[in-house]
Amino acid sequence: MLEKLFSIKHQGSSVKTELIAGFTTFLTMVYIVFVNPAMLAQTGMDFGAAFVATCIAAAIGCFIMGFWANYPLALAPGMGLNAFFTYGVVLGMGYSWQSALGAVFLSGCIFLVLSLFKVREWIINAIPLVLKQAIATGIGAFLALIALKNAEIIVASPATLVQLGDITSAGPLLAILSFFVIAALMFRDVKSGVLISIFIVTIAAWALGLIEYQGIVSAPPSIAPTIMQLDIAGALELSMLSVVFAFLFVDLFDTSGTLVAVTQKAGLADKQGRMPRLGRALSADSTATIAGSMLGTSTTTSYIESVSGVSVGGRTGLTAVVVGVCFLLMTFFAPLAQMIPAYATAGAILYVAVLMLQNLKLVNWDDMTDAIPVSVVLLMTPLTFSIAHGIALGFIAYTAVKFVCGKKDEITISVWVLTVLFLVKFALS
Repeated sequence: MLEKLFSIKHQGSSVKTELIAGFTTFLTMVYIVFVNPAMLAQTGMDFGAAFVATCIAAAIGCFIMGFWANYPLALAPGMGLNAFFTYGVVLGMGYSWQSALGAVFLSGCIFLVLSLFKVREWIINAIPLVLKQAIATGIGAFLALIALKNAEIIVASPATLVQLGDITSAGPLLAILSFFVIAALMFRDVKSGVLISIFIVTIAAWALGLIEYQGIVSAPPSIAPTIMQLDIAGALELSMLSVVFAFLFVDLFDTSGTLVAVTQKAGLADKQGRMPRLGRALSADSTATIAGSMLGTSTTTSYIESVSGVSVGGRTGLTAVVVGVCFLLMTFFAPLAQMIPAYATAGAILYVAVLMLQNLKLVNWDDMTDAIPVSVVLLMTPLTFSIAHGIALGFIAYTAVKFVCGKKDEITISVWVLTVLFLVKFALS
């Protein structure tokens, strides 16, 4: 039956290899079940419900990707998008978490339509590469600021907006420890380095009396506080346009980049680099986002950590299915998730930020018409505490600098349209 479903032998793999690959991928990305609900809870969402929603949304995405698209690609609520959901849309713009879920739902629906009608390639090709790189680096800087803020390494200042916190206190010191433990383990290719660092810091915090032991295993918390609580009408306001676009664009670029990286690593693309069943893979991503918004979590997306499973031999959708099963089993570990302090996950967030900032090396810094919009997104995303504002200002800067420098032929129609929409949005806000 497994052979009929996944063509395991045809892909040069085995059931044992796929099982190991799935568990390896899970260990590299399971940190999200601790980070995501803690972040969403800051919006007023119930922690337990958000924890279960995170696990189930990840499982749904993995099952669709595995059974339908037959790719060894795992999905879960994405880092960066959850930060934008919490700090940008709800805490920053003042929208309710229900309206933010509505925006996630709409972005997922648009993504699904784009995937079904095969216009994804047109959109991705129409957006300049430099803006894609800028968005990734902007999110990286945004995540870095959030990690430093959560760990109280950076604190508010009435005189200078921000300043260095008391880094000799326990919380900041443990956050710093977490980051360097991750760095040491990942350098040595320890697949579950992020998870190990979270546990080390949590145990240290418990030993120091900073947290109380709450148990490890229990029945899954109720998902009733968040399931089907999304406010689609609230997300249809004109002022939410840039929010929906931000969720859509980041997910679109993130998914596409991850798909390319994983399929190339696994040797699943053809000689021209094209991916079979691409539409199914994209539909899995968008469908999981829609389902996740209904359950009560931010955008679900493909994880680059899937490369870890591919590196140990994963080649089929069975790898993704194993990851999905592991996420479902995680619903019984809610007490453990609730016990993990913010500074234990700060190192993980900062590590992801470093990975995203690596896109800076791809920018042509000798071309000022590229360097300026990248710098705008890189600086304005964390300083405005909004991915949406960072993207909007980046598009406006790109169009303006290309136009005044006589390179208007590099401005595509889609960029012109989006620039005008973003200008209207700022004018009306």
